[in-house]
Amino acid sequence: MPFDISSISIQMYLIYALGAILIFLVIWIMQLERKVRNFTRGKNGKSLEDSMVMLKKGQDDLIGFRKNMEDYLREVEKRLRRSTQSIETIRFNPFKGSGSGGNQSFATAFLDENGDGLVMSSLYARDRVSIFSKQIKKFKSEVELSEEEKKAVDDAKKKLELK
Repeated sequence: MPFDISSISIQMYLIYALGAILIFLVIWIMQLERKVRNFTRGKNGKSLEDSMVMLKKGQDDLIGFRKNMEDYLREVEKRLRRSTQSIETIRFNPFKGSGSGGNQSFATAFLDENGDGLVMSSLYARDRVSIFSKQIKKFKSEVELSEEEKKAVDDAKKKLELK
């Protein structure tokens, strides 16, 4: 069987190419081993696993904490809705023209975001002070409100609408 020079040169090129690929692969494997060795450096190979277990536990703790905080904030929101959100005071003189008492009288509305609460009124005169309290439900009262009390409730309602 005759040997052709071109077939020998092709075989040589193939051997050189395979050798180059083999050298490249050996260098690549050595670099990967060095990276793995640097990554697992520590007291022993177990330390990497311990670190990962510790990270997983920390993540689980954070997930539990987040759930607890969400539940807590839901409860805070419920309580906040029932708390006083708006307070408005109107000062007035109930004895117009006589000058006795000045603007010492007041009507103050205390309302939550649902419009529930109370309105307190004070009538000030030189010889006495009278204080009244009326319950408010949905921005209304079962008892008739004075003009100043109505204005205090309306102003508190407007303040809530701005939020």
